[in-house]
Parts: sequence; structure tokens; C-alpha cells
Amino acid sequence: MVDEIRFTAGEFSTRIRFYHQPQDLLEGAQLAVFDENTRSLVPGYTGPDLVWPAGEAHKTWPQIDALLARALGLALARDSLLAGVGGGVVTDMAAFAASLFMRGCRLVLVPTTLLAMVDASLGGKTGIDYHGFKNLVGTFYPAQELRIWPGFLQTLPERDYRSGLAEVIKHAMLGEPGLWELLSKSHEAILAREPAVLNELVYRAIMVKVGVVERDLREAGERAFLNLGHTFGHALESVMTFDGTWTHGEAVCWGIARALDLGVGLGRTDKAWQAEVLAMLGAYGFRLTAAGAVPSALLAAMKNDKKKKDGLVRFVLQEAMGKTFQQPVPDDDVLACLARGV
Repeated sequence: MVDEIRFTAGEFSTRIRFYHQPQDLLEGAQLAVFDENTRSLVPGYTGPDLVWPAGEAHKTWPQIDALLARALGLALARDSLLAGVGGGVVTDMAAFAASLFMRGCRLVLVPTTLLAMVDASLGGKTGIDYHGFKNLVGTFYPAQELRIWPGFLQTLPERDYRSGLAEVIKHAMLGEPGLWELLSKSHEAILAREPAVLNELVYRAIMVKVGVVERDLREAGERAFLNLGHTFGHALESVMTFDGTWTHGEAVCWGIARALDLGVGLGRTDKAWQAEVLAMLGAYGFRLTAAGAVPSALLAAMKNDKKKKDGLVRFVLQEAMGKTFQQPVPDDDVLACLARGV
């Protein structure tokens, strides 16, 4: 694993730096934002800060307003450096606030979860949930720097760690055989969080997303494939009102299973590939049915999906590893697929 990656997406340039200790992660920050779970994770930081309540339920406008007010009170400027320290909720919101303050101030993100390291903090998608719909309001604003210390992964509760593995599995499905092989052959070491294998896992997963974002920052084409499982998963999260019944990663894995089922029903997805992926998801302990969810409510939530085009939801589906495509699907077919997954 290298210590630094640089890439350019659109008009933005991002540097990803890998750290071997946490003490220097907030060097240069003039305001750091945390949540209640991450404030204690970075030793030695004594600068101005703001601590948000933790959890998806607080991914809302009042937290953004509080951060903008704090920045204004500190007389920060466009060239001031804001740092966001946390999981995907914190990195999404910190980046959203940075994109708004002075029409864009400097931004460093310090992801503390596996999901944030390999996905949420990387690529510039920012946002908040709005009126119960996931990430409905946001911007594209990549951080100028990501600072990654894999040691954070040893602090995660088991469920949060596995939630991040969902995005790693999805990245491998998009066409990274080496990552898929690592997930398959190093299953026990990954679940045991052995540092050497985690370093390789994070690096390989990051490189998948870096490649996609470099080619398509604003989701004009290929980047939409990163939403594999997400149309279903976001609907499940919305219907469950972000109450912690499902983590984001758990919902995405359920969504991946639904996407494969839908693809098989349409005659597009190879059944052997479906079986291989379901076996992988099962090996990592993911639920593949959502007891209590109502198919009609899930479908209604999908109608507000950001990936609509010409008023139609376009589902991300697969034929096999790396053979990903999008298409609209009739409601009756979607409802039947949902009914098989609840």
C-alpha cells in the first residue's frame, strides 16, 4: 500500500494520505466538526470544534446551520480549513457545509469508519436527508484531502464494521476480481480485523472508487453503477425511518440481493453470479430478507429516488461481475421482487 494517492475529478483535485498514527490527522484545521462518538478519537486536538449528535436521524439542516454559524462566529474565510471527523453522516454534512460557506471553503475529511473510508468521504457527494428521504439535498464538493488512519477500524462496533464491508463487497462486484478474491479467501482475517489485510482491503476498495470518480464526477454515466443496491437500500432505510433497525450497509446488502433477484426475473442476471454473491453476503452475516417491510411503501419511497430520469426510477442491475447496467422496470415487476424479499 502506498502512503499517498492523488487524483483529479472535474475541476477538483484530491489527495488521499494514509497515516500510521492519529496525532497529526487534524494538522492545520481551523475548525473541526465531530459527532458524539468521534470527538475522543483524535488525541491532541485543542482547536475550535463543534460536536454534532450522532446518527442518521440528525443528518438534517439544523446541524448544517449550527456549523455555518460556528464558522461565522470564528470569522473563518474561504481559505480557512474545515475538517470533518467521523463516519458517513459527519463527512457528508461537513462537506455540504463547506460547499456552502463562502461558496466553498477548504475541506479535509478524516473518515473513522470503513464505510466512510472506502465510499462516503470519497468522491464529493455531500448532503443531508430531507423530509424523510435519504440524501435528497446536497452538492458535489470533493475534499481537497482525505486523511486515512486504518487504526480507527479497531474502534468500531462489530455492526458498524460489517456495514462498511457492504460497500467493499459492492466495489468488488463492479469489476475488481482481486478485491473479490481477497474477500473470499481472507474472510476470517477480515472479520478478525487483522491490520495487514485491512490495509489492503481499504486500499483496493478506495482505488475502485477513485477510478470511477475520475471518469465521472457528477454521475453522468458510469458513476451511477456505484449505486448498486442503493435504490432498494435507501427505500428500506426511509421506510424504517432511520431508526437503527437497519444500518446503511445492511440495507445496501439487502438491496444488492433485491437487485440480483430483479435482474434474474428480467432474464438479464446470471443465476450462478446471483448465487455466488448471495453466498458472499451470507458469509459476512448480512440479512437478505426485511421482515415487516411493506412492498407498496418501499415502492413509494423509491419514487423519490434521486436517480430518476424522465420521471422513471432507473435500477442499477448486473449481468455478472463488472457487467453493470441501468434500466427502468415496471412497477409490477418491482413489487413482485420486493415481496420476495420481505
